[in-house]
Amino acid sequence: MFFNFELVNVLDNLGTVKYLIAPNLFHYLYLTECQQIYHQAETLAPPGLQAKQPSLKIDKTFTQDDIQFDSQLESTLFEGFQVLIFPKIKIVNEIVFYHIDTKTLIITDSAFNFDNTFPFVTQLAARVIGSYENLKPSWLEKIALRDRQKAKQSIGKILSWDFGRVIMGHGQIVETNAKQELAAGYQWLIS
Repeated sequence: MFFNFELVNVLDNLGTVKYLIAPNLFHYLYLTECQQIYHQAETLAPPGLQAKQPSLKIDKTFTQDDIQFDSQLESTLFEGFQVLIFPKIKIVNEIVFYHIDTKTLIITDSAFNFDNTFPFVTQLAARVIGSYENLKPSWLEKIALRDRQKAKQSIGKILSWDFGRVIMGHGQIVETNAKQELAAGYQWLIS
């Protein structure tokens, strides 16, 4: 079970939880438990999650740019983003967020940045997939890509935001020059 009093206290001290977000088709594991704690919050999910997990209560489904937050947060659907999870190619439908005031990009699986602070096995895996000490997608995403045009448009929109920092679901936060690193990591797609 997810329930962690310390985390709930931290969130409660920040203010009212308005939204619970499943950021892509792979990250929704504790959504039901969060809904029990924050029953007043609106649950947002990417396209396809309701079909994948019909028992989940979802209030709104993201489509390209249709959910409006306050003036501090923008979001976009990373269309065309897919990953090879042997033996199949899976659609990710990742929602990417941009926090304007802190110039921070928030991603989940569209890029990684593992370094020597992670366990040896993780470092080894990161080296194999090409995401060791580099903010970029793994080669598993490159070979899974089927709709290059949609993915190129999506990464173009993401790179149009004025961010300098990236927080990702897997890896070390990139505090400076993050936009340049992410652009370099996706050079194979945007060139």
